[in-house]
Amino acid sequence: MAEYQVLARKYRPQSFCEVIGQEAIVVTLKNAINQNRLAHAYLFCGSRGTGKTTLARVFAKALNCQTPTVDHEPCNQCSTCKEITHGNSLDVLEIDGASHRGIDDIRQINETAGYASSSGKYKIYIIDEVHMLTKEAFNALLKTLEEPPPKVKFFFATTEPHKVLPTILSRCQRFNLNRISLEKIVAKLQSIAQDLNVTATEEALRIIAQRADGGLRDAESLFDQILAFHSNALTAEDVSAALGLMPRNVLFELDKAGKEGNLAIAFEIAHQVFTQGKDFVHFVETLIEHYRHLLLIKLSGKNAPFLMLSENDRDRYEASARLYSQEQCLFILDFLIEAQNQIRFSPSSKIALENILLRILRSHARIPIDFLVRRLTELEQVISGSSLATASSTAATPLAKPPLAETLPPQPQQPQPIPQPPLLPPQPPQPQPPLPQPQPPAPQPPLPEPMPPQPQTPPLPPVVSQPKTGSSSPQKKTAAYSPSLPQNSISVDPTPTPADLGRKAPSPTFEKSSAKHHRFDTLVQFASIELEGTLEKKQGLKH
Repeated sequence: MAEYQVLARKYRPQSFCEVIGQEAIVVTLKNAINQNRLAHAYLFCGSRGTGKTTLARVFAKALNCQTPTVDHEPCNQCSTCKEITHGNSLDVLEIDGASHRGIDDIRQINETAGYASSSGKYKIYIIDEVHMLTKEAFNALLKTLEEPPPKVKFFFATTEPHKVLPTILSRCQRFNLNRISLEKIVAKLQSIAQDLNVTATEEALRIIAQRADGGLRDAESLFDQILAFHSNALTAEDVSAALGLMPRNVLFELDKAGKEGNLAIAFEIAHQVFTQGKDFVHFVETLIEHYRHLLLIKLSGKNAPFLMLSENDRDRYEASARLYSQEQCLFILDFLIEAQNQIRFSPSSKIALENILLRILRSHARIPIDFLVRRLTELEQVISGSSLATASSTAATPLAKPPLAETLPPQPQQPQPIPQPPLLPPQPPQPQPPLPQPQPPAPQPPLPEPMPPQPQTPPLPPVVSQPKTGSSSPQKKTAAYSPSLPQNSISVDPTPTPADLGRKAPSPTFEKSSAKHHRFDTLVQFASIELEGTLEKKQGLKH
């Protein structure tokens, strides 16, 4: 019985036309062969499974092929192509940079590079994972790499080009391989399934391609694993069960439960993830991808070209997107990204996942901040309009309060303080002469009747207090003399008035500013009371 060969090796590209997703690099290499503009060193870098070593091997076959095609494709039929394909060619040497990383290995390359090739045109060294070489090994390779012997080529492949010394990078032609698109991976898997006579739905192959993360080798390895699990017609449920993924029906049920206020589904989903042995961190990543699809549909619609979903999934996501707002999707995405570290380092991953799901469900009852700001602005405009209407109606009344200068009696001139000379030491207190005997105050003219209070300016307290009930005459009760206050502004009430303190009446600008602050405080109180009532109402509905 022949030994089984995995799909990643069986369907590995053997010519330039079979390479997927690297069209620009393929055209460049073919033109270099056609125009005889071959460099002595090439560096292929990119993520895993994108075809770095495959391109180096196909390029080596194209250079040494005995019967190449018109468009410089290797024939894969001559002895040289077969030897390179099986890895036993004497002219194309593949070296693992991780296991041959020392200076002695590079010294051996330098010693054998001067020998001529056995049957091919060029002697080619393919060093995979070249970033694993030591600094000394790189320095030992510099001279040979810069001025190699005739008919000697170096092909390097690495996933971490930033670890390669700049002196090596400057001596190579660098090619950055792109990640393979989802559509091209699905097309490749469909061709493999047809060759193997296996029926697979497009949705199932899309799940495999999404898990591959742009690497064709990863997608082929996952497809090989799923075929061993279920060799009949593959569906999305079979792929999810084989890869340990939660089906998307659970996510759509979570959307509906959140809109209905069913918080118990959070514990059901967490229990299902726990009992089935699913990875909690990967489930959170699935939630992030789910709400990313919802946000994309909210922003660009279900027919967005960068939305990698089947037609059935596009319709289901469009229905679920109606249950969320754009602000809510952004809030959930920010929360889930922060929750990844929380669930990774939490002592109880199950409880952390329950908390995450509860926060997602409760986001439906969350009042957006922009709504609160808009509501506060509307309330402020309503209050300001009512205040302006009141002020205009008050100004139209014929009665007006007399000015302060006409109401109060004339105040005597205050003595100006004598300026003290600066920078003199403090003098000891001098004995004060006896104060003169106070003279009885002159009778005050009767005050005019106070006007009715106006809504804008509060009435000032009277300067001269009225006699109490039962007193025989206002002249019978006099106040004691105080040298700190003017004699004409003496008041029986111990609380000093603005006139007693010699201050001016508050200006209308100050009154308007105070009224403005009062309106803003009232506005904030109204908004807080409304917000508190809304939250209590929603909590009552949930309970």
